[in-house]
Amino acid sequence: MKKPNKEACMLARYIHDWLHGYTASLKANSPHTVKNYSDALSLFIHFLASAKKIDGSNFSFKLLSHNYIEEWILWLRNTRKCSPETCNNRIASIRSFLKYLATRDISFIYLAQEAALIPRQKSIKKKVCGMSKKAVKTLMTVPDTNTRTGRRDLALLVFMYSTAARIDEALSLKVNQLHLNAAKPYATITGKGNKIRTLYLLPKAVAHIKQYLSDFHPTIPESDSYVFYSRNKGYYGKMSQTALAKQLRKYAVIAHEICLEVPLGLHAHQIRHAKASHWLEDGMNIVQISFLLGHSNVQTTMIYLDITTEQEEKALATLEDENDKKIPKKWKDSMNTLASLCGLSNMN
Repeated sequence: MKKPNKEACMLARYIHDWLHGYTASLKANSPHTVKNYSDALSLFIHFLASAKKIDGSNFSFKLLSHNYIEEWILWLRNTRKCSPETCNNRIASIRSFLKYLATRDISFIYLAQEAALIPRQKSIKKKVCGMSKKAVKTLMTVPDTNTRTGRRDLALLVFMYSTAARIDEALSLKVNQLHLNAAKPYATITGKGNKIRTLYLLPKAVAHIKQYLSDFHPTIPESDSYVFYSRNKGYYGKMSQTALAKQLRKYAVIAHEICLEVPLGLHAHQIRHAKASHWLEDGMNIVQISFLLGHSNVQTTMIYLDITTEQEEKALATLEDENDKKIPKKWKDSMNTLASLCGLSNMN
């Protein structure tokens, strides 16, 4: 293999420090976010290697300029058939890396500035198909509570709907995050960016969770064990999103026959979306909804709910009296590619 030049070695060091130090530790990004960053860089390196015949011996930082990034986006769209949304996510990842690069060497500021000017791909906003209260109520009647699996699934559905937690937040819930015997029972949820928020549980949700715990955690559970664990992996392996998605689709088919408002192909995010919409319908303050959802700002909640102009006016009107309220807030022979030198996956 050709010996990598100085700039290729520098790139490898920057990528390693960004992925394994800065984003994972200092910025406290989730493993999912770090993986997305890594995948984007791997794809960019693969593009340079396959389309531009670049390896460690002829790499230079000018290959991170906007011209090459724009060609890469076209390559993602036309060669790999990526959607506009996927292309935009990849652009965001590269921008994030270049911003980091600029903080480490001022001579790279121009790369970050150029990348910031690259236009996003036009995409059609996909509206989340909501669920009425009637649809949710019907869905809750489907799991067979005469079976352990049915009681587990109902407890999980009730928890997800009552808290509007994200799917990973619900499946990552550990026993020590449940406080069912408190005066006001609650769960502490760890969300995006490791932000922790408190979500109170109504008596119905508490009853279902306690029944579930008696079935699936018959002895005093270890505090670090997952509440909704994998039967194959045991208490310390959380239930997979794939397993939950399979169950939801099965229940949706049955519930749809009873109530046409239950969407076929139901997915977990629709339950979160439904609860948020129902909170709004019930007159809850938009700031409170934003906090409960774990959103950074109210505008994100407005877009998330895809509310009408009239609803937005009403929601914003509730903010007028909120001023006094407080919302808690190796370089070895095997490393014969630029990707392997940088510690990234080889994309095919």
